[in-house]
Amino acid sequence: MAKESRNGQRLKRHARVRKSLSGTPEKPRMCVFRSARNISVQIIDDVNGDTLAASSSLDKEFKEKTPYGGNKEAAKAVGEAIAKQALAKGIESVSFDRGGFLFHGRVKELADGARAAGLKF
Repeated sequence: MAKESRNGQRLKRHARVRKSLSGTPEKPRMCVFRSARNISVQIIDDVNGDTLAASSSLDKEFKEKTPYGGNKEAAKAVGEAIAKQALAKGIESVSFDRGGFLFHGRVKELADGARAAGLKF
């Protein structure tokens, strides 16, 4: 039997978490995706199937500040940006979906940045 890929294992973890985690209009889901070179986050209302806000290290504003999006500084900046977008739309509280990634390193920095900018989860 072949060994399952790391991404396959992550997707299994994500599916296991998503069974009990869903975004509502009152408390949407903040979903994180991390690749080797970038990090992105969306705030999603699963009931209506809408993406309410999104931010990524690939956005123009981040490319000017930090040319490399795969480090903790970029993750923290993306977290702060998504919190500002959410607060501007009246979203104060979200449920955090780490996407099957460990809550460590860049994912943790993104969460800390969002919390520091005023988002509650």
